[in-house]
Amino acid sequence: MITVPRGLILTLAALFSAYHVILAFYSLDAARSPVPPLLAILLYVVATTMSLWPTSPPRMSLWNGFFNVAVCIAVPLLVGSQLDGSVTDNGYATWYVAAVGTLMTITATRRRATLAWVGSAFLVGHTVVWAGAGSLASMGVIGSVVWVAVAVMLGRALAKAGRDARQYGLAEREATEWQAAQEAHLYERQVRLAQTIRLAAPMLRRIIEGAGTLSDADRQECRYLEGAIRDEIRGRRLLNDAVRREVMSARRRGAIVTLLDEGGIDDITGADLEAVLNTLADAMAGTTAATIIARTAADGAGTAVTVVGLSSPDPRLSALGQDSPDEEVDLWLEIPRADQSRATRRH
Repeated sequence: MITVPRGLILTLAALFSAYHVILAFYSLDAARSPVPPLLAILLYVVATTMSLWPTSPPRMSLWNGFFNVAVCIAVPLLVGSQLDGSVTDNGYATWYVAAVGTLMTITATRRRATLAWVGSAFLVGHTVVWAGAGSLASMGVIGSVVWVAVAVMLGRALAKAGRDARQYGLAEREATEWQAAQEAHLYERQVRLAQTIRLAAPMLRRIIEGAGTLSDADRQECRYLEGAIRDEIRGRRLLNDAVRREVMSARRRGAIVTLLDEGGIDDITGADLEAVLNTLADAMAGTTAATIIARTAADGAGTAVTVVGLSSPDPRLSALGQDSPDEEVDLWLEIPRADQSRATRRH
């Protein structure tokens, strides 16, 4: 997007305003008394200086806008009171017409269009009353109004362009994020599919070779594989080779293992993640609990993974996947996100 330096715009506006002041001093001899025109020049210089102050915000303050309108009312009255409106051509003595147009153009550019129109309307009304409607063109009033109109239209067009640019930028960011999410989901699916194939391929070949005839041991192995595939879906980042090995070992001895990754460790990567998962694998290897549940902690918590091991005095209930009312906690482990020494374990 092409931008114009603000300093350049302020400098050009200041030069235009200074030109009007020079014309005002040059035409003081045409006035019956120099005092009102000098006062008008002072008011114009003050209003222009405040309007073009370099550190002022892009949108003009309301009090500054009202002050500019007041100046646009006072200047024509002060200067016009010392001139003869019936004269066809007052020369440069009517400098205030262009000066008011410039000041109102600056006001409109600084996002006070309504006040700019009010000042321009007074200039038109004053000229009609003071010199007649025929003087609107000869004194340059129409040109001043056109300046204000162009400034208002350009301001609205630039504001709309700015809004459109922000909307396009937001849409572009959303599209980029969506594409990144889709690529991440695709990669995740590919990884899970490859892992599933690696787990299930040997058993599938065995089923094909046996024409669908399975022994009891093969059926039990299929159940273990089903649990492993389910872990790949629900466990996600809770799995590495060590965890997979200990989960399978626990299931083979009859334990019920549940892995739940709810996104609490998505921000942990590399060696930190491996340390957390290896601690999880060690915890599973060191317990004889009948039910083991590993779950990621909530985002922002100091704990990365919580591991609970429950033992039931009735092994038949555990084998059926039911919780005994007299279950005892055999393992409670909170694996922290950083300092492994803060983990607490209870047997």
